[in-house]
Amino acid sequence: MPEEILKYDRMVENALRGVVRDALALTAQNGPIGDHHFYITFRTSFPGTRVPDYIRAQHPDEMTIVLQHQFWDLEVADDGFNVALSFSGVPENLWIPFAAVTGFADPSAKFGLQFQGDGASPPDDGEDVPDIEPAPEEAPPSGDGNVVTLDAFRKK
Repeated sequence: MPEEILKYDRMVENALRGVVRDALALTAQNGPIGDHHFYITFRTSFPGTRVPDYIRAQHPDEMTIVLQHQFWDLEVADDGFNVALSFSGVPENLWIPFAAVTGFADPSAKFGLQFQGDGASPPDDGEDVPDIEPAPEEAPPSGDGNVVTLDAFRKK
């Protein structure tokens, strides 16, 4: 089979990661907006991810953070974001590359995304991509990852 030059699945994932980046950048610039809040699932072992060792020990593969009421120092760059969160009353800084993000949801908007690839290299090498647990009940159900239908997220 010829090498696939136009990797549309990767292009779409990169574009959708831009949605995550833009939502976080607007929040960093303006503070929390209305009822919007975010559930962000990411791979803790992804190269470049910085989380304290004790948190990585508790979540060796993946973890979900919530950016709602108590987060600080949200800074967004082209390739990732920094945020301070409290873990058992201890403030900690996290650096999360966008390529490490595997799920994003804004329950107030009934909007959610799941990412199959790692954002840096295609999973063509047989690499298993972890299944994403859906965000809490208020997040919309996701499809098979191949087609994104916006009708499910529109207010009626």
